Amino acid sequence: MASHGIPRAGGVEPRTEQARKRELQKIEEYQHLVIQVTHNIRERRYTSEVLHLTSKLLTLDPEYYTIWNQRRLILQHQFREHLDIQYDEEGNGSMGSAGHKAVTEIISDDLQFLVPLLRKFPKCYWIWNHRLWLLEQSTHLLPPSSARRMWHEELGLVSKMLSLDSRNFHGWGYRRTVTAALESDSMNTGENSSSMVEQEFRYTTKMIESNLSNFSAWHNRSKLISRLLDERGADETARLKFLDDELQFIQEALYTDPYDQSLWFYHQYLMCTFDQRLCQHTMAPRLKHDQRIEYMTKEIDKLLEMLDGAEDCKWIFQSLIQLSTMYKASSGAWPAQADAKGDWVTQLRNLDPLRTGRWTELDRTLQSEI
Repeated sequence: MASHGIPRAGGVEPRTEQARKRELQKIEEYQHLVIQVTHNIRERRYTSEVLHLTSKLLTLDPEYYTIWNQRRLILQHQFREHLDIQYDEEGNGSMGSAGHKAVTEIISDDLQFLVPLLRKFPKCYWIWNHRLWLLEQSTHLLPPSSARRMWHEELGLVSKMLSLDSRNFHGWGYRRTVTAALESDSMNTGENSSSMVEQEFRYTTKMIESNLSNFSAWHNRSKLISRLLDERGADETARLKFLDDELQFIQEALYTDPYDQSLWFYHQYLMCTFDQRLCQHTMAPRLKHDQRIEYMTKEIDKLLEMLDGAEDCKWIFQSLIQLSTMYKASSGAWPAQADAKGDWVTQLRNLDPLRTGRWTELDRTLQSEI
């Protein structure tokens, strides 16, 4: 079995009697660890030894989220031993007068403990959550320069992880959180721009060019564009140039692999620029009516051209219908190319019979709008 093209290690071994005994022994050891940790936490023994027990347990079972909570109790106790800290109801601490070095080492050691777990279980929510909690503690407890250094190192780590599994949506979501922290006022003096939007936009380009079929990279790109243009102070000419570049970028990708769903999702995002209901929230909100019509006409022609050699690609037919419907909503009439829209629906029925009901309803809707 593979995950995003990354082979999973291991497989099902024949269950011999010896293997069964080893498994039972592991279960017994696991249960004993659970009892030990639970008993010590109940007795409020927040020692390094108990922390080590939680490490052993979480290495075996990182999905045991209660143990992560108990580990945080131990770490908070260790922070208090080095700093005069008071915690609020949400678990956030306020910094005392000394002990930054000791707290830095505690946080760094725990971050390091998580690295092999993330490699083995890259989609375990609790590992990502605990890592984020540690970094948030650095923000609350350490000087801004020390905290920023930790967050910046984290950005390097998540870049490395995404290079190993470029479509891991946990990693992409986590990357957005890390960049937001690095851009926050608490991390910056105000002397220099804290924005990372240009850097992150270039990163999406790099990741897409290495693997077109990357839903997360395309999604991240769409989230950055409006802010990117605002920060550039882009005028209408610059916005139209940017739109043209993005249309060219996605067209080249679609010609490379017209059957890749992730590409069509981004294409649909770009088409929203021409939708009179949505255009105010897009990269070119001041497009004139005639400009929208011209863009849609060109895009329909491109899709029809793309059909040559990809007649069995349902995404092209769907996009043709969506764009033609959008055109009619803007102009009051169907585009000339839409005379074949009945044939497009027929093709969708043939290519995607599992959704026959959907295409029948779509055909009925189109007929009612003639």
